[in-house]
Amino acid sequence: MPKLGMEPIRREALVKATIFEIGQTGSLDVTVSQIAKRAGMSSALAHHYFGSKEEMFLAAMRHVMTIYGAEVRGALCLAQSPLERIEAILAASFSAANFRREAVGAWLNFWVLAQSVPEAKRLLAVYQRRLRSNLLVGLRPLAGEEAEAIATGLGALIDGLYLREVLKSGPPDSGAAVSVARAYLAAQLREKV
Repeated sequence: MPKLGMEPIRREALVKATIFEIGQTGSLDVTVSQIAKRAGMSSALAHHYFGSKEEMFLAAMRHVMTIYGAEVRGALCLAQSPLERIEAILAASFSAANFRREAVGAWLNFWVLAQSVPEAKRLLAVYQRRLRSNLLVGLRPLAGEEAEAIATGLGALIDGLYLREVLKSGPPDSGAAVSVARAYLAAQLREKV
């Protein structure tokens, strides 16, 4: 008889193991057995909780996005001006929790997964809409009609900085990533003044 209350603990362990394994291998070519072993359980138990490797990937994607969303919301609560809102989004995007090697590798592979899995595509679309919406709230008072174009550029830059990070060796450099995004933003806002 299974222990009561173990399902959420085991599911979380499998999600974290999935993120770690994807980050380590740099691809979705990980097996349920690898993930289960990392989580300290059998592959049969992993299948019991998720049904398929794809479901594990989607649960991991939701987990990464939940952490990101919570950090953004927390940072935005402290922002008191439009520029501080944008700074808060950048800080959350490149925070230690979101810009660590495993999370960056997972994001890259989620973009790949979204090319063939409708639910992954939907989740990435939700992320992109929320990012754009949050950026626009800060950019409209600063850039007026140009806010849409700047939000598009800044969103692409954030995603691009994640992609570049995957290709580098060594630990992620969140400070450098934020500096690049700030420089882009400053250049765009200078052109509007």
